[in-house]
Amino acid sequence: MILHAIEAGSGPPVVLLHGLFGMARNLGAVQRALAQRFRVIAMDLRNHGASHHAPDMRYATMAADVIETMEAMRALPAAIIGHSMGGKTAMQTALLRPDAVARLAVADIAPVAYPARNHPIAAAVRAIPLSAPLTRAAADAALAGTIPDAALRAFLLGNLIVGPSPSWRIWLEEITASLPDLEGWEAPSAPPYMGPTLFIAGDRSDFIRPEYRDTIRGLFPTSRFVTLKNAGHWLHADNPAGFLGVLEAFLST
Repeated sequence: MILHAIEAGSGPPVVLLHGLFGMARNLGAVQRALAQRFRVIAMDLRNHGASHHAPDMRYATMAADVIETMEAMRALPAAIIGHSMGGKTAMQTALLRPDAVARLAVADIAPVAYPARNHPIAAAVRAIPLSAPLTRAAADAALAGTIPDAALRAFLLGNLIVGPSPSWRIWLEEITASLPDLEGWEAPSAPPYMGPTLFIAGDRSDFIRPEYRDTIRGLFPTSRFVTLKNAGHWLHADNPAGFLGVLEAFLST
């Protein structure tokens, strides 16, 4: 599947991959900053944003989408930066096609299976009645009982299209059915990725734990680790200047 992509800048190619329930434009500030020196391609992963919907959301399948899109855009090899779900997709891409990935940056995720935590979120979003008149304020109020974090609600509602025929930009049915795959991890039968690799963790996040480092180094032996201060899981939103500084240094090495 060729993914919808937003392109900016010129120079060596850099691919940005968003997280679960997100879209390419969530990384717009990162793209605009890096586009001063690089050709930056932000992709909507399948069932997200303006990309097509499909039932299979295994990471190997989504990595194949990324590679097909890079080939179509003549952006091989490229540095790949992925956050959360996008980080797992980026890791699979590097393991399956190391020749396509010049370097790899993974934002606040590890190549491990995580406990199920997204089902209540998906259920709350799907429970919002898509009938006019639906306002963003009404949708926010409908989510508040299940999702007390206002910033997370705002992020989720970025996918909502209000108006006479309210709808979602994301394909919730396919995403919900795929949550076991998205929260899990299955490493491909492939050699370790030997290219330059950076894992960036938020200091207020527990997604990259010290006990995961041996697993990470088994798949990505050259890995370096950075902990970003004043940031949780949403690194690019919590500490944008720090996140960009880390990425720019890594891409320039």
